[in-house]
Amino acid sequence: MSVPAELKYTDTHEWVSLTEGMATIGLTDYAQDQLGDLVFVNLPEPGDEASAGEAVADVESVKAVSDVVSPLSGTVEEVNEELLDNPALINEDPYGTWLMRLSVTAEPEGLMDAAAYEALCATL
Repeated sequence: MSVPAELKYTDTHEWVSLTEGMATIGLTDYAQDQLGDLVFVNLPEPGDEASAGEAVADVESVKAVSDVVSPLSGTVEEVNEELLDNPALINEDPYGTWLMRLSVTAEPEGLMDAAAYEALCATL
């Protein structure tokens, strides 16, 4: 399982890259592995508001439908429209394939570093 050190993580298996008030969000390698082959992605619209800890999108695999929980509060600025036609990109490259970008409206809280996330996954 890959866990890049430069990213932050949630206990619901999203990764976050923060750069100057903008957050790029995706699904972790652990999440895509547990879900299996992704067949559908339902993304928010640019301009939608996201609230930390609330479902902002969902993904469907051959096994299940799973919510994507926003790790931060903010406004959706951009979504990865490539995923609408090819959700399997997440399976192929979970850290190179992002779901959405948010302009962050509140300081992030409760995000884990790579070591803490690896420790969490080891208990699952």
